Amino acid sequence: MDRFSGNDASCDLAILGGGLAGGLIALALAARRPDVRVKIFEQGERLGGDHVWSFFASDLPEGGEALVAPMVAARWDGYQVRFPGNRRDLSTPYRSATGPMLDKAVRAALPAERIVTGVEVKAADSGGVTLADGRHFQAAAVIDARGSRGLPHMRGGWQKFLGQTLRLSAPHGLSRPVVMDATVAQLDGYRFVYCLPFSETEIFVEDTYYSDTPDLDLPVLRGRIAEYAATSGWAVEQVAYEEKGVLPVVADGDFGAFWTAGADLPRAGTRAGLLHPLTSYSIPDAVRFALLVSGLDNLSAAALSRASHDRAIQHWRERRFYRMLSRMLFGAAEGPERWRMLARFYILPEGLIERFYASRSTTRDMARILAGKPPVPIGAALASLTGRGRPLADLGGLS
Repeated sequence: MDRFSGNDASCDLAILGGGLAGGLIALALAARRPDVRVKIFEQGERLGGDHVWSFFASDLPEGGEALVAPMVAARWDGYQVRFPGNRRDLSTPYRSATGPMLDKAVRAALPAERIVTGVEVKAADSGGVTLADGRHFQAAAVIDARGSRGLPHMRGGWQKFLGQTLRLSAPHGLSRPVVMDATVAQLDGYRFVYCLPFSETEIFVEDTYYSDTPDLDLPVLRGRIAEYAATSGWAVEQVAYEEKGVLPVVADGDFGAFWTAGADLPRAGTRAGLLHPLTSYSIPDAVRFALLVSGLDNLSAAALSRASHDRAIQHWRERRFYRMLSRMLFGAAEGPERWRMLARFYILPEGLIERFYASRSTTRDMARILAGKPPVPIGAALASLTGRGRPLADLGGLS
C-alpha cells in the first residue's frame, strides 16, 4: 500500500475502538506485520475497558492461542455445569481474558504514540479520523471496531448479566469454573449463575439471563449475587469489580439490510455481527478476523472493505443452524422452561459440545442435537421454525 510519512498524525491503518476486536487486530498486526503502522483510538482511558471474556481452548483457530496468550488472566483444565437433577464435569480447557490484560498486551506491542485513549471520534472515512477535540489523523485505511449497542434488522433475544469479583475471607472451594449453574430460581427467562475462581479467595460471579427484554435492574441483580454467595457459604469481604452487559442473541434477520445500515467503513467485531448467534461468545470470531486481517497482502481501504464484508456474510451463512436454535429457545419456550433445552444439550458427548461452542458443528452433530423428543412442546418448536412462534425481540438498539 502507499504509506504516509512517518509523523504522528498519519498511519497505515486507524483502528476505531480499543476493545476486544480492535485490540486483537492491533496485536495480530504487531506480531505478523510489524511494517504496518497501526494507530488505535479508544474513547475510554484504558484499552479493553472493564471486561472479562471467556472461551474454550478448543474454540480457537490455528495461531489463535499465541495471539490471545498475553491477555489471558486465568486458565483451567475443565469446567462444570449444574442443572436440576444433573451436575456434570467436562474436561475441555477453559480460559478467561480481561480488559486490563488486553490493555497491557497492546501497550507492550505498540509504541505509545500509536495508542490514543480518552478521545471521541467525531468523523471517520477511508482517508482518516477526526476527533471531537479537532485533531485530524490521516490514514491509508480505517476499520471500525467500536462495538454496537444493538444489531439493526436483526431479531432474537438478549443475554444480559451483572458480574462481580468477590474477595472472600475464606476459600470458596472451587477448582474450576462453573459455566452454568441453572439450579437457581428461573426468573426473567433462562437464568444461570456463572463462576470463575481466579484464586482461592477471589471469584467472579455473574448472574445471567436469556431474556426477551434488555432491561437490567442492577440493585436486584446485586442482591441475587449476594444471596448466591451466602447460599454457597462464602463470606464476602469486598466487591472488587463489577461488570454489566446486554448482548444480542441472534435468531433471525436481514443481513443485507444490516450491512447497508452501517457506516461505509470496514467493520470488525460485534459491529460486523461477528459473534456466536446463540452463546454471544465473541473471542473466537474476533481472533479469526484479526488473523485474517494480518494475513492480507493488501491493506488498502478497498481491500479491507471487501474482506470485512466477505467475512461477515460468510459468518452469517455458516451460522444458520445456531440461529435456528435461538429461534427455538426464544420462540418456542416460555422463559421459566428454557433451561430444559440447555440441560438436554449438556448430556450430549463432550466433543459435540466443543464443536458447538467453536461454531464447527458437523451435520451429524446437528442431527444429534435435534434428535428425540424436543424439550419444548413439539407444536411450539415447529411454530418457531416457521415464524409463527412467540414474537422475537428487535435487536436494533438499546435506549
